[in-house]
Formats: sequence, structure tokens, C-alpha cells
Amino acid sequence: MKLADLLTQKRSPVVKKWSDVILRTYPEQSQSFLRKQKDRFANPVGRSILEGIESIYDELLGEADSDKLSLFLDNIIRVRAVQEFTPSKAVGFIFGLKRIIKEELEGEILQHGMSDEWAAFESRVDGLALLCFDVYSECRQKISDIRVNELRNQSHRLLKMAGLAYELPEDYALPKKGGGVEGDNLNNG
Repeated sequence: MKLADLLTQKRSPVVKKWSDVILRTYPEQSQSFLRKQKDRFANPVGRSILEGIESIYDELLGEADSDKLSLFLDNIIRVRAVQEFTPSKAVGFIFGLKRIIKEELEGEILQHGMSDEWAAFESRVDGLALLCFDVYSECRQKISDIRVNELRNQSHRLLKMAGLAYELPEDYALPKKGGGVEGDNLNNG
């Protein structure tokens, strides 16, 4: 028997416990709602979490394609980035998977001599955590960019309303440092 076969057999209880690890990072009232509401439209966050971890788990047992994993992680992490989870809280659920599998399967892993396979799987999960942190960082950067652009636009609108800003014509050319206008093809030399 291989570790992947054992992990496939135990998929349902492992995914359920892993889902609980993620949900425990939310406030008590939110946890209850996220667990009980099964409608994908009434509870898109809960649905994204469950579908995401199922897909991540399945991909880890297969090829562990980083592009697919990034996509699955993005569905979970994007919400956590918007909710302003700290980086450790946002990505920490990944390490919960190792603990859960160890609790569920440690005896069988030892009994069947799967230590090397387990070490390789743990390494995959560690790589997943690094990928997760990259996804979180990208999401936070996008949020930051959106906020900066919104502030810039707000400031411009306020200056325009106050009569302190104006639009430059499209054919306006910026002055050069040494005189002349940018875009001139004159050779001053």
C-alpha cells in the first residue's frame, strides 16, 4: 500500500477536519454560519473554502501542479486577504493538514513503513505553504494598489472641484530639461 492510497481512503475525514481548522480562524458567529449554510449563493466564502481545500488535497495527492494549486489557493486566500488576516493567520491553515494527517494515519504510516513517502508529502505541504504566502502577498498588493488608485482619483476629483486642477490637452508635450519640447527632432548641436 502507498501513502497516496491511504490518503485517498481517508480523504473525507481529513478534508472535514482541515475545513474545521480553517473555520476556527473566523469569529464564533461566522464559524456557525460558514459550517451550517450549504447554499453556494448564501455562503460563497464557506463554499470557496470547502471546494478549495478539496481541490488542493486532491492535487497534492496527484501531480501537485503549482498553477492549479495557486488557483485553488487564490479562491481561499483572496477572501482572507480582504478580511485583513495577518499573513500567519491567512496561510497557517496549510500546516494544519500535516497535523491532521499525522493524527489520523500515524499508526498506519509507521506500520506500513511509509516514512519516506510521508517525508516527501510533508515537503509538498511545506511548498504549498510557501506558494500560499505568495498568493496572499499578491492579493494584499492588489488591495494596496486599488486603495492608492482610489485615493489618487479622490484627490484629483477634489482638486478639480476646487478649481485647482485641470486636464492637459492630449497633444501637450512636456518641456525637456535642456530647453525645447520633448518629442522635438531638432539637433541642437
